[in-house]
Amino acid sequence: MTYEIKRVPKEEVISFVQQHHYSPVMPKLTKHWLGVFKSGSMVGVVTLGWGTRPQCTIQKVVSEECTSRDYFEIGKMCMLDSEPRNSESQMLSRLIKWMKVNCPDVNFLYTLADGIMGKCGYVYQAANFFYGGEFWTDSFISEKGEKVHPRSSGSIYKDNWEWHYNRKSPGFKKGFQADVHRKLVNRIADVDWSKVSAGNLPKQKIKKPQKKVHWPTHEYFEKIKFRWIKGKMFRYIFPLNKKAGRMLRDCSKTDWKRGTGAYPKAHNLEWKEKVAPRTFKTLDQMPSWNLSVVDYNRKNVNRVVQFKEKLAS
Repeated sequence: MTYEIKRVPKEEVISFVQQHHYSPVMPKLTKHWLGVFKSGSMVGVVTLGWGTRPQCTIQKVVSEECTSRDYFEIGKMCMLDSEPRNSESQMLSRLIKWMKVNCPDVNFLYTLADGIMGKCGYVYQAANFFYGGEFWTDSFISEKGEKVHPRSSGSIYKDNWEWHYNRKSPGFKKGFQADVHRKLVNRIADVDWSKVSAGNLPKQKIKKPQKKVHWPTHEYFEKIKFRWIKGKMFRYIFPLNKKAGRMLRDCSKTDWKRGTGAYPKAHNLEWKEKVAPRTFKTLDQMPSWNLSVVDYNRKNVNRVVQFKEKLAS
């Protein structure tokens, strides 16, 4: 069995992801849209690009001397269920060879295993990636079970702000207005906040409050029947040349390692749910996400539908 990696139109990749990946949300910073072919038929796709803070990511985990030009991150990767069990590892092997030919100046292939979705990265372990530890991430679950990423929750934050900030709202929260203004001018050292209220603000010039909060309040989530979940993400990286291998070996930012005993397994998966302000409780199992619901991800999914219609025409 031999796989071949080819560039394909992004519309085809997005359509494939929509049909076969557990999440329809596509990363915004994508450079390469790739199809995985076997006997002339596309059986998988991979996208290469960056996350939301490209340069910060690589500098945090490898070296401050690195830039976004030093790496690509796997945004989406999936194959048909009909492919053999080890097919994704073989796809990664072909992808690495493709990158060495088509991206010779790139040093690293970086990726994350989505532990919050029950994935600890077995496919990357089988492909001999280096493991760089875990970190916690946040996701929200709507009343219908939809998985909503915090970065896709702008409308929720605005509604949350209005519910607490507007005096006519049933959720009006005394002191919330002053809290908002306090955050806007928290760099002013000489303000005596014990004497500040919503109607008695400092005279220093401040910006007009934005109608949103950066994290939703527990009270508002209870109102709209949302759940706030924390889960683990697992870092993986593959050096594409000897220079990159030496950088990982000498790296002081992250303890990169691989081999027996180095990788996380299913027992390392963990989930927590927010049950009160600043209080999380460990869950016995992964939350039940309803991946067929797209109410809050509608904008992204509609874009995919438009791509499908374009292909059909």
